Amino acid sequence: MTADHLHRSCRDTLESWTSPSAEQEELRRQYCAFLATHPDGWARSCPGTHLTASAMIYSADRARVLLVLHRKIGRWLQTGGHLEIEDVSCSAAALREASEESGLRRLELLEGPVWLSRHEVPCGSVRPTFHLDIQYVAVADVGEQPMVSDESDDVRWFATDELPDVDASVLALIAAAQRRLFPEGRC
Repeated sequence: MTADHLHRSCRDTLESWTSPSAEQEELRRQYCAFLATHPDGWARSCPGTHLTASAMIYSADRARVLLVLHRKIGRWLQTGGHLEIEDVSCSAAALREASEESGLRRLELLEGPVWLSRHEVPCGSVRPTFHLDIQYVAVADVGEQPMVSDESDDVRWFATDELPDVDASVLALIAAAQRRLFPEGRC
């Protein structure tokens, strides 16, 4: 892939996404404006701010979520990370990161993002540095077992009503994922 192709793919993803709320629409517009002025905005080398892609992984029965205890940050999070030049799209980056961080190889990524999250991170050479995270939902295959990666201290399944101590961004992503997975509500 080329940097131009990945930039265009990210821009197209965001431009075609239907935001679920006014706040998410404002973030979508901010992401699009950022990409309009930063052709390298998808790359971790873009100083101060760059796109990332993540996925909340659900079990095959959709009753549990997989969280990783991030080694550097020390918090339970969804899988995700930086886009790489080899990724053909944001969704491909989210799926690659999900597989790398969970050890799960048979994941089904639902079409299109479910949520956007802009958050400050303790990485990069510029302070503050922000991740403009494009968030997806993935569903694991029956019987496949997760494994801890080099980036994590632990990886575990949690019922959505029995989560460990997670921050508001993880809760917001789970809520958005639940709306996508269960549009009529859970029984």
